[in-house]
Amino acid sequence: MGPGGPQAPGRPHKNAAIIDLIAQQPILKVTTMANKKLQQPAAAKKSTKKLVPPASAQTLTAKHFIERLKTFQSAEELKKMQRYFKSGEGQYGYGDEFMGVKMGQLFKLAIEFNGMPVDELEKLLESNIHEVRAGAISIMDKESRTKKIIPGRLKAFYELYMRRHDRINNWDLVDLGCLHMTGSYLFDKPRKILYRLAKSKNIWERRTAILSTCYFLRQGDTADTFKIAVLLLKDKEDLIHKATGWMLRFAGDKAPKELLTFLDAHAATMPRTMLRGAIEKLLAAKKKYYMNLIRK
Repeated sequence: MGPGGPQAPGRPHKNAAIIDLIAQQPILKVTTMANKKLQQPAAAKKSTKKLVPPASAQTLTAKHFIERLKTFQSAEELKKMQRYFKSGEGQYGYGDEFMGVKMGQLFKLAIEFNGMPVDELEKLLESNIHEVRAGAISIMDKESRTKKIIPGRLKAFYELYMRRHDRINNWDLVDLGCLHMTGSYLFDKPRKILYRLAKSKNIWERRTAILSTCYFLRQGDTADTFKIAVLLLKDKEDLIHKATGWMLRFAGDKAPKELLTFLDAHAATMPRTMLRGAIEKLLAAKKKYYMNLIRK
């Protein structure tokens, strides 16, 4: 994934009360002191890790998930994540803490914890650690994509995501929750909540609004994507421009004439990043035409 999201088909309520589920081994935080701790020789570090058994019906808990997650910690990966996610002072992810776990390993672990009770998922969302929260959302995402998902379970996932949107504080968390799960739940239901979120002061709620239409697009339903994109035309955040351009491009795959109609009306005043994303698959002449429209 990248700041603009994964390649098409990256959320939050943040209240304190964080449960300490990581007592046995200190988490590697994004601090100078933590970085110094990571300088220990690989052999010494490896010897401190415990072998944690795979999940079973009795161990589908937040505590066990975190224990398993800690076995994948890597000093090298932590450094990469510090550079990749903008967590410095004044940046959008400021204050976020990382363990240093590759997303691919996290996603595989999420599949293993399919069936985790919703109250345990919420405990994961309470963590300060980015990968732990990503784990909670990934579990919901992976399970929501299975054919065996029952309506009540999907509803519970959707309601947890929306109710604890305060814990969704980065683009990748939004993308994990919205490229399938939220949209699949809303597909046959009223979608007014997305229009409310599109007007939110919270960047991650606005990103949720546009990316939740991804599932609709897969079903050939483009209307909400174009309508919500209009609400985001004056957004000042680059991460919203990228997400909106991405969804417009995908909408164009399904309805090319509708995309051109949208561009005819808005290309001249769209944020450049949003416009570039939307026209990426057009022919070169069309791209040039829309990029050169004079702003009124």
